[in-house]
Amino acid sequence: IVSTSLKEFGEWVTNPPIFIPSSPQIENYINLFTGAALSQSGFVSRVPNITNALLASAVCGVCGTILSIFVGLLAAFSISRHRMGGEFFPIFLLAARIAPPIVAVIPLLVLYSFIGLVDTYLGLILAYGLFTAPYSTWMMVSFIDEIPRELEESAQVDGLSTVESHFKVTLPLVKGGVAATALFVFILNWSEFLLALSLTHYNVMTIPVQVRSFFVYSGQLYGPQSALGVIAIIPLIIFSTVIQRYLVRG
Repeated sequence: IVSTSLKEFGEWVTNPPIFIPSSPQIENYINLFTGAALSQSGFVSRVPNITNALLASAVCGVCGTILSIFVGLLAAFSISRHRMGGEFFPIFLLAARIAPPIVAVIPLLVLYSFIGLVDTYLGLILAYGLFTAPYSTWMMVSFIDEIPRELEESAQVDGLSTVESHFKVTLPLVKGGVAATALFVFILNWSEFLLALSLTHYNVMTIPVQVRSFFVYSGQLYGPQSALGVIAIIPLIIFSTVIQRYLVRG
């Protein structure tokens, strides 16, 4: 992907393939932000400007992850410490995660049409947060289960309430697990395609949906498309590096 992103048009598709560009250039990256026009085989193709797609993916990915972690953490405490819903509830959550998203997309699209959330940031953030909440819940339940209950009981004897003991005693001890869960949920949200394709049109277009627009009449714009792939990977690398020490523990 990196190699193709640095190639000029004549080197994208060759036989035999060129693995190392003869003259590496960053024109493909520049074209992504300028929307430059390329002339190919007699056709003029315009490279899509990805600025709005990057903004949409960042806002929806980050906010969806925060919502998922918030809901998942509260649900994890309820299940691990208070056995909310009995033995069946965790299995119900897992079943909700196993079910393919396409099952809920059409009903969700109808609902969003009635309440005006189609093609909005709020609508996609809610979808991302709630579709990944079962995943974050299951992961964090396992981390919270490893912390002895006696620590919270001792804190409650010293005067803390039940909720305070959860967040002041247990939560600091599972922050590595929360960080690991946040990374995995962010990857799911950042790379999600079906919900973004179905629930948005023009105002909110994420990077996975934007990738479709690199197919034009004269063929596939492999250079700019590969450049977008590299750009899309960078935030995940940065996020992983920042939380690395928590991720290893988690």
